[in-house]
Amino acid sequence: MTEINFSAQQDRLPPQSIEAEEAILGGIMLDPSAMSRISDRLVPEAFYINAHKDIYQAAQRLYTQGLPTDLLCITNWLSDNGLLFRIGGRNKLASLVDRTVTAVNIDALADLVMEKYQRRQLIKAGTEIVQLGYATQTEFSTVLDEAEQKVYGIASEQNANDLVHISHALANAFTEIEARHAGTVAPALSTGFYDLDSLLGGGFRKGRLYVLAARPSVGKSALAGNLALNVAKTGQLPICVFSLEMSIEEYTQRFLSSESGIENNFLERGAICDSQWQPLSEAIAQLSEQQIFINDESCPSLNEIRSQVRRISSHYGGVGLVIVDYLQLMALGIDSRANMTERVAEISRGLKKLAKDLDVPVLALSQLSREVESRNDKRPILSDLRSSGAVEQDSDVVIMLYREEMYNPDTPDRGIAELIVRKQRNGPTGTVKLLFDHHFTSFKNLSRGRNF
Repeated sequence: MTEINFSAQQDRLPPQSIEAEEAILGGIMLDPSAMSRISDRLVPEAFYINAHKDIYQAAQRLYTQGLPTDLLCITNWLSDNGLLFRIGGRNKLASLVDRTVTAVNIDALADLVMEKYQRRQLIKAGTEIVQLGYATQTEFSTVLDEAEQKVYGIASEQNANDLVHISHALANAFTEIEARHAGTVAPALSTGFYDLDSLLGGGFRKGRLYVLAARPSVGKSALAGNLALNVAKTGQLPICVFSLEMSIEEYTQRFLSSESGIENNFLERGAICDSQWQPLSEAIAQLSEQQIFINDESCPSLNEIRSQVRRISSHYGGVGLVIVDYLQLMALGIDSRANMTERVAEISRGLKKLAKDLDVPVLALSQLSREVESRNDKRPILSDLRSSGAVEQDSDVVIMLYREEMYNPDTPDRGIAELIVRKQRNGPTGTVKLLFDHHFTSFKNLSRGRNF
């Protein structure tokens, strides 16, 4: 592990607590149960004094082998491994035991030593971030993401555990179920479409990757826009939209059409009558209150998306939904010799990781292959996902959008859209029907026929 360089802070001692370190080591050699209380929360690197680190590592090795961690055993282990002289000999170990009265506070001392260690890590990260600032040969977006990752890594490490006993998980699950029953916490963010919410177990859930797939011009971008607005309204959390296909102006105009009740083509032509200015102004005022952020850069990288979502989340205390429109266009922006299938797989894995790391639902739009057109029943299936089976594998939920009128203009189901949930890792599959309003390029609940 790279040693922390504090040369730039020569006038100030780095955060540490030598007394706490000595008390911990003395407590380990004094109390047979002490090691079991701190082994899962205190790492050797947290010790500021190298000799203390060696002694704690000796105790760790003995503990993992089921052996005592008393003075004699630790002395013998250090001697056998040629470390006894380096830590100060037997007198050093004996003095640690002599100064320690009890190990009753060893848990709190371990937390204190870990806190000092994390503060030193923060100083180290700050020094490395300064060096990144000088790395002018590296693309700035990459530098910015690396800088944010260094700080974010420290925060994540603070709560990281390799293994969690099921009793803790059960206690957390019971607390969450109680909160849901009491209505004090929403189990999911509503999509605004009640039948879809019912099928998805309440709506979008944190940490999951949702894929919305369709053939071109069926309306997946329009549906994504509806979902963005619905979640922004009901969830009271920011929405991040990364649109590689539609511009900010197009998204904004569709929002205005939906909210004002003015047909999209009228707004496109500026054909507004006197009676429509008031609802248009009211729609602008209402939309201005929504925390919707749109990036229409042609090909943002995963690093850029992660960095921007992280900043919004940090500023607003969370993100309700991240939308990427769409996977295949994003993959085209990767400067790689890999084929399209491999690039889509890379993006898919990256978005799944983003959902888990930032604890936010991610909705990724995807194109379907032309194989749909060759079948009698045009309703898409999972194998129609274009370019990569990794999309199916990485996703928690796959929703496929289908409109019969695209293939049969005389169908009695004109204006009906089907949302076919082909995969749901933690729930059922099925089909939800919505109304598709051509004039407003928007979707509505079927039975209520109401705009959201």
